[in-house]
Amino acid sequence: MSDSAVPALPVTFRPGRTRAVLLTLGATIFVVVSALGLILDPMHPGERASFVLTATLFLGVMVLLSRPKVVADDEGVTVVNITRKRRLAWAEVLRVNLRPGDAWVFLDLSDGTSLPALGIQPGIAKEQAIRDARALRALAEAHGTGTESR
Repeated sequence: MSDSAVPALPVTFRPGRTRAVLLTLGATIFVVVSALGLILDPMHPGERASFVLTATLFLGVMVLLSRPKVVADDEGVTVVNITRKRRLAWAEVLRVNLRPGDAWVFLDLSDGTSLPALGIQPGIAKEQAIRDARALRALAEAHGTGTESR
């Protein structure tokens, strides 16, 4: 996709590789810690349950960390970060930024604030994040009052 190509809506941007690593790690640790809690001898039922509870909590954290995404549709953008979700109209998104060294995309908003969009992050897949940021930028420019910044 060229820098100026506008993707068809709706489109979801999410760090796929990072998500896969987090969910795989969480599931693996859940299985290993739970299995250890069940096979170690001698342990009381409460101790076994604490192993499973700890494994469940760790898996929950990994699922929470894999939650971020950015969903763009005809009306605007929904930014889902780790614990928060925010809906924005296209007119509210002035600029989409992914500067060298940034951990994720930042959206400059019409109210003067900046919103991190963790759904586009260069961590494991830098080139994909750059393509996604450019696509979101093109959408903001086509549907709102956005201006380019890189």
